[in-house]
Amino acid sequence: MTATTDGSTGALPPRAASASEDRNRTTPEAAGTVEARDAATRSMERATDFLLARQDAEGWWKGDLETNVTMDAEDLLLRQFLGIRDEPTTRGAALFIRGEQREDGTWASFFGGPGELSTTIEAYVALRLAGDAPDDAHMAKAAAWIRERGGIAAARVFTRIWLALFGWWKWDDLPELPPELIYFPKWMPLNIYDFGCWARQTIVPLTVVSATRPVRPAPFALDELHTDARNPNPVGPLAPMTTWDGAFQRLDKALHQYRRVAPRALRRAAMNTAGRWIIERQENDGCWGGIQPPAVYSVIALHLLGYDLEHPVMREGLASLNRFAVWRDDGARMIEACQSPVWDTCLATIALADAGVPADHPQLVKAADWMLGEEIVRPGDWSVKRPQLPPGGWAFEFHNDNYPDIDDTAEVVLALRRVRHHDPDRVENAIGRGVRWNLGMQSKDGGWGAFDVDNTSAFPNRLPFCDFGEVIDPPSADVTAHVVEMLAVEGLTQDPRTRRGIEWLLSHQE
Repeated sequence: MTATTDGSTGALPPRAASASEDRNRTTPEAAGTVEARDAATRSMERATDFLLARQDAEGWWKGDLETNVTMDAEDLLLRQFLGIRDEPTTRGAALFIRGEQREDGTWASFFGGPGELSTTIEAYVALRLAGDAPDDAHMAKAAAWIRERGGIAAARVFTRIWLALFGWWKWDDLPELPPELIYFPKWMPLNIYDFGCWARQTIVPLTVVSATRPVRPAPFALDELHTDARNPNPVGPLAPMTTWDGAFQRLDKALHQYRRVAPRALRRAAMNTAGRWIIERQENDGCWGGIQPPAVYSVIALHLLGYDLEHPVMREGLASLNRFAVWRDDGARMIEACQSPVWDTCLATIALADAGVPADHPQLVKAADWMLGEEIVRPGDWSVKRPQLPPGGWAFEFHNDNYPDIDDTAEVVLALRRVRHHDPDRVENAIGRGVRWNLGMQSKDGGWGAFDVDNTSAFPNRLPFCDFGEVIDPPSADVTAHVVEMLAVEGLTQDPRTRRGIEWLLSHQE
């Protein structure tokens, strides 16, 4: 027997095995586990080094955000419409668009996806602008595919609007979108706040475009994309009157009739009100909502309202679009649909902290400083539904103070909690505001949407104009789950609002 350090007695501990003895006794299964663990550790170390080396000097991270070539095609069409398209930009965009074409001659709307008609039409037209000839092999293949699927007539409304700007489609054969929509009160169905923020920011400027119906001289014809050159704009049969689709189709026909008798003074006033609404929502960097679609249509709308290209609003708007361009080493020019520094930074911070980087590491502290500086402390469009709720959220982008989003706010709180900051009171106050704002943005069904609260009206998606995807912002599982995770970390697991969020998730499992 021998004495232990606490004065008791006990048997001598067994001699520790040497590393070589351990290896000799290791089974093949255990050896595989060790190798896998070592490989995972090495991978994590490489990933950590990669992230730390790519942090911006200001403290943020941002990756290039790829979507599809409609961004690049519409950028060229915008420049053609404004008369500012230049050769270097055109050449770089065309190089990127050609590189994204699939073997069957089409372009996809998402990575690895099938060919998509509207995306393919817009890419084709952009390459025509760049000088590619219709009888070039890659162009002929794309045009044949387009015709097989109904041609331009079968494209989405947004694509046909771009074509109408140059006379390649008739405005009369597009759904009507009256600017008087801006006057609808907030309690009325189809008011602009019934739309999700991304759709709202796009639709308001498009009401101006729809009202003015501009046509710039087309640089070439597009007969090869019509299925029947004698009747390129076929009108399909109306849905039954007893269906929502039928009712909204007839509403659209009535709006076309209203266009002919709309009081000019009212229409001009509505367009000017829409113009003021657009300008009030231009961000400090010149963009709108930090995303490409509202920006391009806002620039077009303001130009149609009389703003010349040297006006500060227009000049800064165009400059913001230029900042969305990513020039690659091969000379290709890709347009980001938006930029994601807040999202990338909070996720990078969480990943690095969870990978073992010390909580007070200077680069994590710098990231926290940058995120703290990005907090939005003024009301935005979300306050239409929550006028008494104090601000305190974060957006996805560099500048998007009108539209902080619930998802980023939850993840920024989770990131800040992982950093040991030199000013803990500042962090606690920011977290407190973020938690309060997220809780205040809970929808009445218990879930959380991305930008708005209770943005669940079924009517906007029914409009003939809205054939391009979801135009409302109902609660979703990923946003709700991130908020619930954040609330749990903040010690609010048993809070009734957290429990309602959990119940929402359970009831929406697929």
